[in-house]
Amino acid sequence: MRMTQKLIGVSVLAMMAGCSTLNSLNPFASKPKTAVPAPLLALKGSMAVRTAWKLDVGKANGYIFSPAVAGDSVIVAGGSGAIARIDGASGKALWRIKAPTALSAGVGTDGNVLVVGGLKGAVYAYDMNGKALWTAQASSEVLTAPVVGDGIVVVRSFDNRIVGLDAKTGEKKWTVQRPSPPLTIRNAPGMVVAGKDVIVAQPGGKLVAILLASGSPRWEVAVGEARGATELERVTDIGGMPVVIDNEVCAVSYQGRVGCFELSTGSARWTKELSSNGGVAVDQTSVFAANDKGDVLAFARDTGVSSWKNDKLGYRNVSTPVSYGRTVAVGDYQGYIHFMSREDGTFLARAATDGSAVVATPVVVGSNLIFQTQNGTVTAIAVE
Repeated sequence: MRMTQKLIGVSVLAMMAGCSTLNSLNPFASKPKTAVPAPLLALKGSMAVRTAWKLDVGKANGYIFSPAVAGDSVIVAGGSGAIARIDGASGKALWRIKAPTALSAGVGTDGNVLVVGGLKGAVYAYDMNGKALWTAQASSEVLTAPVVGDGIVVVRSFDNRIVGLDAKTGEKKWTVQRPSPPLTIRNAPGMVVAGKDVIVAQPGGKLVAILLASGSPRWEVAVGEARGATELERVTDIGGMPVVIDNEVCAVSYQGRVGCFELSTGSARWTKELSSNGGVAVDQTSVFAANDKGDVLAFARDTGVSSWKNDKLGYRNVSTPVSYGRTVAVGDYQGYIHFMSREDGTFLARAATDGSAVVATPVVVGSNLIFQTQNGTVTAIAVE
């Protein structure tokens, strides 16, 4: 089940340390009480996939740890404090270290510096050989993986304070305090560097673009707009990672919309009604997202016109999709990876990991798709 997501009032956000499941605790979730995860359909195996390698980095302990790509390698972290850099092709660990404390978020890197979030707001930075560079302190718990760009490390803490730190020294350069709605979802809204800006997903279903050099906001746009008579009905948060491609940024929100926006101004190119607990995958022609019922959908990237919908993974709590070649892949709550045709959404193959949920956003390194489970297994799957 999706971890690190819980509906709570913002007045007690900083005091909450545990993580739980959104769909089981959310009183307005679309999942009916009688719904059960869809059974897995037998596949004929029209496409060959194989596990290229596996590595254990330690359990997530209720947090979300997404792999980060640095050239031909992948950097991973686990809840116990383990951090490793792995050769993407062979799975060989180039080095492995342990942070001073348990971790709550990671990994962020620009290929020169890598950064993770520790418990109680600690921020740890290392060089690409695993050597410790500096430690900083955030104002509250860090659930979102830090990002690095243009010599600045950006950290978002649970109180919705966004801080820019010097990538070499950890010195604070700027601080932006953003407002939060009365109710929000305890999650890990993503950030992504786009040139001189950082795009930050916000509670309330918003995206904000901030200048890396100064912390000055450039634009703000609502991906999801609050609706309904009660605060519960009006919750609309972005829980996944925005994706920047060419001159646009695409994102999806819970109880909101999926859409693509002008990178320079935030103006909407198109939006469609959709509720998702995860993020989007984007390639040159399509945008892919999974809704909170487990349906996987494809949209034309230029117009938002619906291309296809696969509804065979209902209530399996599927992950953010990843697009590679002719496939779109998602993980589910049992650690299965489902490969679908990017053209029509039909199933092509399935692979197993370790039986625990895939919550982290998958990444591509070379010809391997990398998935990390909540039990800490990092699995590289090669598409034949």
